[in-house]
Amino acid sequence: MSLSLAARLARRELRGGLAGFRVFLACLALGVAAIAAVGLVRSGIQAGLSDQGAVLLGGDAELSFTYRFADEQERAFIDSTAIAHSEIVDFRSMAVVGEDRALTQVKAVDSAYPLTGTVELDPSIPLAKALADKGAVMDRILADRLGLQPGDTFRLGEGDFRLSAILTREPDSASGGFALGPRTLVLTTSLDGSGLIQPGSLFDTSYRMMLPPGTDLDALKAQAESQFRDKGLRWADSRRAAPGVDRFVERMGAFLILVGLAGLAVGGVGIQSAVRAYLEGKIPTIATLRTLGAPSGLIFRLYLIQIGALALVGILAGLILGALAILIAAPLIAAALPFPVDFGLYPMPLIEAAFYGAMTALVFTLWPLARSENIRAAALYRGADRGHWPNLRRIALILGAVAVLLAGAVWFSDNWKLALGSALGVVLSLILLALAALALRWLCRRLARSRLTRGRTALRLALAAIGGPRDEAMPVVLSLGLGLTVLAAVGQIDSNLRTAIATDLPTRAPSFFFVDIQPDQIDGFLERVKSDPAVTDVETAPMLRGIITLINGRPAREVAGPHWVLNGDRGISYADALPDGTTITAGQFWPQGYEGPPQLSFGADEAMELGLTLGDRMTVNILGRDIEAEITSLRAVDFSDAGMGFVMLMNAGALRGAPHSHIATVYMGEQAEAALLRDLSKAYPNLTAIRVKEAIDRVTEALSAIATATAWAAAATLLTGFVVLIGAAAAGEKARVYEAAVLKTLGATRGRILASFALRSALTGAAAGMVAVLAAALSAWAVLELVMEVDYRFEPWSALGVVGAGLVVTLLAGLGFAARPLGVKPARILRNEA
Repeated sequence: MSLSLAARLARRELRGGLAGFRVFLACLALGVAAIAAVGLVRSGIQAGLSDQGAVLLGGDAELSFTYRFADEQERAFIDSTAIAHSEIVDFRSMAVVGEDRALTQVKAVDSAYPLTGTVELDPSIPLAKALADKGAVMDRILADRLGLQPGDTFRLGEGDFRLSAILTREPDSASGGFALGPRTLVLTTSLDGSGLIQPGSLFDTSYRMMLPPGTDLDALKAQAESQFRDKGLRWADSRRAAPGVDRFVERMGAFLILVGLAGLAVGGVGIQSAVRAYLEGKIPTIATLRTLGAPSGLIFRLYLIQIGALALVGILAGLILGALAILIAAPLIAAALPFPVDFGLYPMPLIEAAFYGAMTALVFTLWPLARSENIRAAALYRGADRGHWPNLRRIALILGAVAVLLAGAVWFSDNWKLALGSALGVVLSLILLALAALALRWLCRRLARSRLTRGRTALRLALAAIGGPRDEAMPVVLSLGLGLTVLAAVGQIDSNLRTAIATDLPTRAPSFFFVDIQPDQIDGFLERVKSDPAVTDVETAPMLRGIITLINGRPAREVAGPHWVLNGDRGISYADALPDGTTITAGQFWPQGYEGPPQLSFGADEAMELGLTLGDRMTVNILGRDIEAEITSLRAVDFSDAGMGFVMLMNAGALRGAPHSHIATVYMGEQAEAALLRDLSKAYPNLTAIRVKEAIDRVTEALSAIATATAWAAAATLLTGFVVLIGAAAAGEKARVYEAAVLKTLGATRGRILASFALRSALTGAAAGMVAVLAAALSAWAVLELVMEVDYRFEPWSALGVVGAGLVVTLLAGLGFAARPLGVKPARILRNEA
């Protein structure tokens, strides 16, 4: 009976329209729209990757090997399983034209490539024709850099190739992972005599297979991994053709949705302010109902139903807005991505956005609602009653709603650490901002009565208004501050990364990273490098790649889980004596000349993460051969300076006989780099030189794209905060009209009143900006120092921009509603109030 009565009363009150709930609806709709848009993009990418899995992978399934081709047994398995197959060889090399040279990622293919999909060329000619007679195709950016046109020749290693066409689309590009150089395609048979593929060279082979319809991929995968368990085989199939892209999309999507949750938290402040203002306007109605005997529970349910109905409108509006935005922008997004996207109205992202919207509205509505049910009938005669603290039952309900919201964030994000960490960050930021708002009120109240404001009427009026009972500062500082915190944190992190790259690279990172130095070339290489006066340091090491398959006789992943060291193959080196500058943290390094059973020195940090200790036995598959070694020492391994760093180091007797090459890092002045690179390329055409600064620039471009996406999400949060500010300014317009009437009666000019309004807006905006800078600095420090392990420096220009944005936004919101108060007729306003 009570619920039906509450619903009937709520329906009657809603007939009065949406007055007072425009900000509520706008905040909720914007937050839901942002989360829905991000989710739809993520689902569109995942659907595209799933639907085009065979095209992206280049076949239904793929077997991959490191530094070797498939042997006879493996080829027999491929021939017996596939109805068609293709062999791919992938490696890095230097494309040379005269004295100019550039790093390129070479894909050597056979006549069957591509098994599925189409390679698009400019001019449009068949790929077989383009690659015939030592032909090649390459990305336009590489051709332009080398000044090549179709018909021109260039060198790879010791082989001459003719550029036949420009590569405009490679169907399986997304499955190749991150590349340091643009793509070049050639036939594998054309590499004969080039010196690029030989024992010890760094290359990967992939065997793509088209399978008979109805093939059980799980069973085939299990058979392949069982049959070639100890040979370093890697399996992939069309169900997850681009796992790197998948992981990136999942993590970036989860992060952006959590940034969207920060936007909803900002909107939640606006929701709470709107609900509180609405309920204050309903005090006569609530008091009348209480006078007529309505219980507090009826009051609570009455307005909960009203606000729930309006929240449903806001959520639906947000879902429509987010879906329309993505459908309109779909062609632009698809054109910007290097992999297929299948946009559509996927239900799960919309359900996720609706859940977040509903729970946020509930969490931020329950507090003012719970207070409203305590309004007493006497308030009808006093004219105001803000209620009292909610009872324990309502507080438990609020905490339960918060718990459900957090549980949903954990479930939807599929990363409980990220979800809880982000939620904790938002909560701590809100607490910090709330404390700052309370401190601002207290300080303004004290300053308004101090000698400092004597003779400064506008300033005293502004301080008194901020410190007064109406609590103008709280919604402004909370909403604007949280939005600015997200934006400022992104700015601090981005600025620090760019500064670190710009200032640390010349002194900390090597100039070149050379790979594929053959054993018979290392002496000549070192002679040329060390004789160059511009070279300040050079480090070399033998280089192999291996896959950790077993730990103490058990599958490695069963023992240590999905650690990055176990993902794919890892670099491994050998040494006869302790290398210079190496720090042993535990155990003992083998003596020089040791030729006994294989011993392994492992990275100390990685061993701790994997749960490894001295005496553990690890099996590493190198070139299809299993080598079991005992961990006899742990070393400090530093990857931060882009120099040498091997997690695994074995004694020389264990690996010296295996085919391998050497790698080298060279530190030198930039002015002499071109001459050294030219001489080494002429003497050793098979060498690949990776200029470290260019490689880091590629990473920086990816980081910039992430920062841009995050900044847009933060800007959406700031837009929600601006809506809250407008709502707060609109809600306070009536009070300012009365205030202006009183001030005019006392002789204040329009200019002085306007100055008072501007000062209070500027003060609250500056306070929000300064607190946001502090919160953002703490967040950026945590991300950079604890996660990225980069030294944090406070970036003042980014911080000043945030404080300035706070000032401008609050001034615009405050002054936008100053016209009516300034134009009032005091007599009419005061007569109505009387």
